[in-house]
Amino acid sequence: MLNTIKRQMAFQKSRPMVQPACDVFINHHGVDTKRSIASLLYHQLVFLGIPSFLGNKNMKPGDKLFEHIDNAILGCKIGVAVFSPRYCESYFCLHELALMMETRKKVIPIFCDVKPSQLRVSDNKLCSQSETKRFGYALEEAKNRTPNWADVVTYAAELAELVKESLIEVDNKKNTRLITLESYTEYLY
Repeated sequence: MLNTIKRQMAFQKSRPMVQPACDVFINHHGVDTKRSIASLLYHQLVFLGIPSFLGNKNMKPGDKLFEHIDNAILGCKIGVAVFSPRYCESYFCLHELALMMETRKKVIPIFCDVKPSQLRVSDNKLCSQSETKRFGYALEEAKNRTPNWADVVTYAAELAELVKESLIEVDNKKNTRLITLESYTEYLY
């Protein structure tokens, strides 16, 4: 019996962890926004029944950071990038943003206590030249998207509604593509 339990425990440890899918990935610099807009938005989305990912809410000690976050981004439908004064100092924030942009996720930018023109990727020798270029491109692309609210904390409910509407839009486009594919398949046969 003890050997059976040990084998089951070993099997469970060897299995890759499958994290539940999330519709929304909240990208933010924790020091600046974890206890304000990022948490408010996360809780409002959960209240609306929208599965969302926020690092300090969805991750546990011992989780493989990049694997867990990258899987959440790849599985999400929409990203919300909460830009803040120290956002560009974080390798993780920039990596997440670049991955969202490269995988063509719909990204809603929020500028919290910072103007888009103040956001720049600096060559701080913490990342390679190609990563600096990659991060800079993603940042510029994200900064040019709308909406842009100066004080989004008072608009958490409106932001959650915008995210909800964006999810409906993404799902409708996905369903339209499926219907088109099904129609094409029927046409072939």
